[in-house]
Amino acid sequence: MNRQEMREKLQKKLTDRRFEHSLGVEYVSGCLAMVHGVNVEKALTAGLLHDCAKCLSPEEKIERCTKNNLPISECEYNNPELGAFYAREKYDVKEPDILSAIACHTTGKPAMNMLEKILFVADYIEPNRKPLKEIEEIRKEAFTDIDKCIVHILKNTLSYLETTTDDTDPMSIDTYNYYVAHQSVADKLKEDDI
Repeated sequence: MNRQEMREKLQKKLTDRRFEHSLGVEYVSGCLAMVHGVNVEKALTAGLLHDCAKCLSPEEKIERCTKNNLPISECEYNNPELGAFYAREKYDVKEPDILSAIACHTTGKPAMNMLEKILFVADYIEPNRKPLKEIEEIRKEAFTDIDKCIVHILKNTLSYLETTTDDTDPMSIDTYNYYVAHQSVADKLKEDDI
């Protein structure tokens, strides 16, 4: 299935607002891929399909996870992530790196590869999103220091979740801690070079 066919199929499945968001993430993923030296086609596909299972209710997602023996974390029981499964089964995506990027795009994960980082960031900064705290600075970081950008996004996300819900996925916290430590090491190395 080519990306145009994917786009047409996806448009029929998602709300107009979710579809517009997916197009925004597709666009930003492609732009970031050019800057960071990642295969642009893979980034565009991951961006387009990252929310391809959002048309399902949480109950339907749990049912499909159970039926297909897909693991669900304790935190995911409120809203399991089925995007990678749907991208593979419904949109014929076979590339493991695209599927991995889709699978971790909401929480991130420690030691992400560049495609995973790009999708994680693009989902947050795409132009159709409502204005978020410090978004202009975060958008600049996405193109100049993507690891710093990831820390910034996760800091804001965790701070927001702390005030609105008890449901923070532990993977988001692990990812934040990993990239804070990674950023500290990178900053130390820069200082040593001076």
